[in-house]
Amino acid sequence: MKERWKLLLIILIFCAAYYVPWASPVIRRSGLEAFMMLQEYAREHVLTCLIPAFFIAGGIAVFVSQASVLKYFGATAKKILSYSVASVSGTVLAVCSCTVLPLFAGIYTRGAGIGPATAFLYSGPAINVLAIVLTARILGWQLGLARAIGAILFAVITGLLMAFIFRKDDAERAKGELFLPEDDGTGRTLAQDGLFMLTMVLILIFAAFAKPAPESTGLWPAIFAAKWYITAGLLVILGFMLKAWFIKEERVTWVQSTWGFMKQIFPLLGAGVLVAGFMLGRPGHAALIPDQYIEGLVGGNSLWANLFASASGALMYFATLTEVPILQGLIGAGMGKGPALSLLLAGPALSLPNMLVIGGVMGAKKTAVFCTIIVILSTIAGMIYGMIVG
Repeated sequence: MKERWKLLLIILIFCAAYYVPWASPVIRRSGLEAFMMLQEYAREHVLTCLIPAFFIAGGIAVFVSQASVLKYFGATAKKILSYSVASVSGTVLAVCSCTVLPLFAGIYTRGAGIGPATAFLYSGPAINVLAIVLTARILGWQLGLARAIGAILFAVITGLLMAFIFRKDDAERAKGELFLPEDDGTGRTLAQDGLFMLTMVLILIFAAFAKPAPESTGLWPAIFAAKWYITAGLLVILGFMLKAWFIKEERVTWVQSTWGFMKQIFPLLGAGVLVAGFMLGRPGHAALIPDQYIEGLVGGNSLWANLFASASGALMYFATLTEVPILQGLIGAGMGKGPALSLLLAGPALSLPNMLVIGGVMGAKKTAVFCTIIVILSTIAGMIYGMIVG
């Protein structure tokens, strides 16, 4: 951490210790909620959900070549292929709204069409595999699935709209080729890499398998009863794969990449959980901000509630995964399910710092249109989702 940030942190802690009225019952209750929410995350989500997801993200970062993804954005690439790759690139790159900017600037200035480039720009942070998994685990599989589907569709629709609106400008741009390094040969087949990733995904699914309702019968209770035996068996299979298919350097790099994700994300997630718990509390537990304020702004499924959630999410900066505990607190305080999806679709992909940088790369007009498209699509998706789930 740079010295100026250490100094700022010390100043903030001092101000909190000096000025916050800790004797107030509301402040004490909010402080307790912050740590109760942190305990809930530690007990219910870290070992069985986040740790396997970190290893998956590390495996994707090491064993899936980013060069093989980015090369499909060149001017000569087929549109169907380029938009397909762009729309799911977030699962490969696992970046936030600011980390994606250098990649976007590189492919756009070196010849990528504005359609695939902006599809990639949205997809990069929006389909972060860690965020999708945590959303489904904590906020429900329906919201996690809606977020994944909405993000993929939005990436394609946004890219196509940008390409259509700015088709004349795009035609006049110099169309260079993207010169990226060739993929390094590993000696493994695509099927082997696929089986390796599938095994890790199955470990995540069974380790995080939730306890079914008491009245449930049939397959789900049986799976829950056997979840740890299945998980242990999959871990043994994964060990054999690592020993037989991967060299030592690859295994070490995989662990280092996973540790890098953990170092980067865990402190931010912990801070996000504490802030969300202090401000909003856990579902059903009041904290600093009264529930009626949340219900008045983003309760229900009105056009205003969805538009407000989408626009405010687009302006705020969410560090990777921190949107999930914030949404957990907001939903517990009365936020509607539609506005929750609107914020999830607009927030992680956009932020005010992100907009300023995008404007420097492709101009203020294109940036304004891009942001407007995201806000409108997020608002519409939220209203539709709110009507479906009721």
